[in-house]
Amino acid sequence: MDEYKNALTEQEAARYVGVSPAVFRLWRAEGTGPTYFRAGSKLIRYLRRDLDGWIEARLSKHVSPGIEALQT
Repeated sequence: MDEYKNALTEQEAARYVGVSPAVFRLWRAEGTGPTYFRAGSKLIRYLRRDLDGWIEARLSKHVSPGIEALQT
C-alpha cells in the first residue's frame, strides 16, 4: 500500500488544490471536500487520486451564451 505511505498532509493537499488549509478544514466540517482518511486521532491525510477525482468532478463545462455565439 505505497499509495497510503505517500498520502498528502492537509497543508500539502491544500497547496495541491490551490486553497488554504483553513478552507480544507471548512470543507471537512461541511462534508463537501475531497475524501480523506485519519492516519491517527488528529492526522488527516489525502490521497492524490482522490484529490484529482474531486477536482475533475468540479470542472465547469458551462459555456456562457456570449462565448457560445462567438464559436458558431
